[in-house]
Amino acid sequence: MARLKVFTDGASRGNPGEAGIGIVVYDEKDSIVRTWNEYLGKTTNNQAEYMALIRGVQLLKKLKESMTIDFVEFHADSELMVKQVKLEYKVKDEGLKPLFKKFNSEMNELKVPYTIKHVERKLNKEADKLVLLITIIENIKRQKGENPQNTANSYSRYLQILY
Repeated sequence: MARLKVFTDGASRGNPGEAGIGIVVYDEKDSIVRTWNEYLGKTTNNQAEYMALIRGVQLLKKLKESMTIDFVEFHADSELMVKQVKLEYKVKDEGLKPLFKKFNSEMNELKVPYTIKHVERKLNKEADKLVLLITIIENIKRQKGENPQNTANSYSRYLQILY
């Protein structure tokens, strides 16, 4: 049985602007179980935050195929999204309503109890780094005229440059 912590972050440069998401899944011992980052294209910051949360649930579904998950604790630095998911705020933005519904649908399919907590950005550093990394990579690819689709070779080449 596993209790997992999922830290999610979504960000856009401009609002709307070029956006990405980052997700880090930790086990009970705070060891990283899974990470994910993804370039979204042009979207709003709040939409990117929701897309990160949704992708986090989808990653949990994959993990559930190989491990038992009995509880999930989500952490996000978007106070708006956290309060909407906790039903403390209504979802008024038409662009967020389908994402809110998608998250709830995905959680119903996962069938695992959860909580969601707002954290300060400084406590969400690893997910934030993954967002920054994917947006930098995509900007470099565009500047070099490369196809912005993610490939393992591009990642490893750019990771060597960045680190």
